[in-house]
Amino acid sequence: MSASNGKMRRVVRHNRLRSKISGTAKRPRLAVFRSISHIYAQLIDDVEGSTITAASSLENELKDKDKDKDSGKISISKVVGESIGRRAAEKGISEIVFDRGGYKYHGRIKAVAEGAREAGLKF
Repeated sequence: MSASNGKMRRVVRHNRLRSKISGTAKRPRLAVFRSISHIYAQLIDDVEGSTITAASSLENELKDKDKDKDSGKISISKVVGESIGRRAAEKGISEIVFDRGGYKYHGRIKAVAEGAREAGLKF
């Protein structure tokens, strides 16, 4: 399978998933994007078409926080999930809709979800 074919299949899966879910101001969508090196998560209000808050593995505060532990991609993904959960709580959000972005619910995507749950978000 070529790289472009694999990416297109993920995009098709994501579009199929997006046709079934959407976020509101009360219950925003937690969208996750995974690249080779980093992970990005954002809370989106689809009614307004705006991002409420976001977190990624590129942020300095998250990199510094994870230096004590094993700095593998999965542990960093969990820290990103915890961060997005804390930021959501600051905005008064407790319930979300999880958008895995066409990826399998496994590995780094699962770690983001578990971190967000530990921070108090309900799916």
